[in-house]
Amino acid sequence: MNGLLNVASETSDDILWLVTAQNPSSSDTLADSALSPYDAILLLSYGGPNKQEDVLPFLRDVVSGKNIPDSRLEVVGEHYRLFGGRSPINGENLRLIADLRAALDRRDVDTPILFGNRHWNPYTVDTLRTTIAYGARRILVVITAAYISYSGSRQYREHLAETITALEAETGVRLDVDILRAFYNDQAFVDANVNAVREAASELPVGQPLHIAYVTHSIPETMNEASGATGPTYLEQHQLVAAEVTRAVEGELGDRLLGTSLSFCSRSGSPHQPWLAPDISDRLDELKAQGVQNVVIAPIGFIADHMEVVFDLDTEAAAHADEIGLEVRRATTAGHRPEFVEGLAELMIERAAVERGHGTRRPVIGSHPMTPDVAPPNSCRQRAGVVTGLPVVAGDDD
Repeated sequence: MNGLLNVASETSDDILWLVTAQNPSSSDTLADSALSPYDAILLLSYGGPNKQEDVLPFLRDVVSGKNIPDSRLEVVGEHYRLFGGRSPINGENLRLIADLRAALDRRDVDTPILFGNRHWNPYTVDTLRTTIAYGARRILVVITAAYISYSGSRQYREHLAETITALEAETGVRLDVDILRAFYNDQAFVDANVNAVREAASELPVGQPLHIAYVTHSIPETMNEASGATGPTYLEQHQLVAAEVTRAVEGELGDRLLGTSLSFCSRSGSPHQPWLAPDISDRLDELKAQGVQNVVIAPIGFIADHMEVVFDLDTEAAAHADEIGLEVRRATTAGHRPEFVEGLAELMIERAAVERGHGTRRPVIGSHPMTPDVAPPNSCRQRAGVVTGLPVVAGDDD
C-alpha cells in the first residue's frame, strides 16, 4: 500500500483538506514504521464553524434530533459571531497536526496524520472514506480530549462505530480502529501545564501573592458520576492534574502561593439539571471577597484554545475580573507546547509497539492507573447503569 499524505490548510473562509498519494519511493509499505501496524493516524475533534454562514448550520448539527429552535441556538451562536463566526478549534487542530508531523518526521516516521470532526468539515466520514480509497485499513485515533467521560470518550466511540458501519455499507470495507488511551496523567501533559502556570505566574506583579484557579469544562453531575463506574471520575481526574501541577510549582512560588482551586466553565442545558460548579466567574468573586488580588487562570481541562477558552475565559472571565478589580493572567493550553507534542508522539509510538506485541509503557504520574487501551464494559456512559444499546468501538463487548 502506498502511503498517505494529509495536506490541510486554513483559509479565511474554510478549512481545505486533501489526501494524496505519497511519493512511492519514500515508502511502499509501513511494515518497518514505528507506527506499524497503523496505516494512518486520525486526529478526531468536535468541530466548529469557520465563518458567519456556518454558525447556525454547525449548531444545528450539534443538536440534531433534539428539537431545539434556532432562536435558542442563536444565543449560543453569538459567542462565535463575536469572533467573525469562526471557532479557533479547526485552526488549533491543524496546528497540532503540523506539530505532530514535525515530531514524527524527526523520528523518521512518515505515517500520515489525518483530520476529522464530529460536527463540521472535515467530517470524520469524509476523511475516512478517502483513506479507504487510498488503501488504509487500520487507523489509530487520537481524540482531542485528555480526560475521559461520556462527552470526551464514549460519545466519540459511538460516533466512530456509526461512521465505520456506514462506510462498510457504502464501500464494503470495514476499518479496524483503535483509540489512543487518555493522557491526562501522562507526564508530558502535566509538564506542559506546569510550565504554562510558571509562565503566567511570572507575568503577575513580582513578589505579590497569587492564587491558581484551575479550570475545565463543566459536565452534568450525573455524567461525572457515570465516568467513575470503571475508574476515577472526570472530577477526580482533574483534581489529580491540579494537585500534580501545584506540587511542581509550590516550591518555587513559596509564600506567594495563597492557594488553588478547581472551577468550571461552559455550562449548558437545562438550568434545573445540576452541573459541576462553581463557574469560574463565581470563583473569582469568592477570591476577591477573600482578599486575593492576583490570579493565574489555568485551563487544564483543554488541550487547545477552543471557544470555551477564548470566550468563557479570555472574554467573559477576563472582563469580570477587570470589573471586580482582580489582576489575572491566563496560562496557555498544553496543545502546542513542545513537551506535550513530543509526549503525544511517544504515546502513539508506544501504542503501535504494544499492538506489535512488544514495547514498554510510558509511566503515568500520580495515583491513578493507566487508562486501558480498550474501554471496559460500562465505561463512561451518559448516566450510570443506563444502557442505550448504541454500538461503540475500542470496547465493543459493552
